[in-house]
Amino acid sequence: MSADYFLDTNVLVYSFDENAPAKRDTARHLIAVALRQGSGVISWQVVQEFMNVALHKWEKPMGVEDANEYLNGILEPLCGVFPSATLWRSALSLQIQSQYRFYDSLIVASALQCGAKVLYSEDLQGGRQFGKLEVRNPFV
Repeated sequence: MSADYFLDTNVLVYSFDENAPAKRDTARHLIAVALRQGSGVISWQVVQEFMNVALHKWEKPMGVEDANEYLNGILEPLCGVFPSATLWRSALSLQIQSQYRFYDSLIVASALQCGAKVLYSEDLQGGRQFGKLEVRNPFV
């Protein structure tokens, strides 16, 4: 699967943040464009991280029925990168190169695997390049 951009978990989480309306609106826009145009991708890791946050870490956790609806309507259609030994090896190589922790390196490896040109993430170093992939913070 080829994509213009890859969405990190924090983008999905911010799409529900009523306390940060500017970030919420930006996140919702990126997700909507990704779905409408097929331009954005997430990975299995993003699905897992989002579900963990939504079901267990929010002040008012998402209910299981709502989580299932979000999974079917948003997460599953966007998910285009799945686990493999090749992906894990790539993440380990990126960890050495970037000095990121393994799970952050796995996000970068997933973005590279799907051919994304941009990785939207608030947590990684905006402006950082990995070959043709650029990390951008969509909230600045």
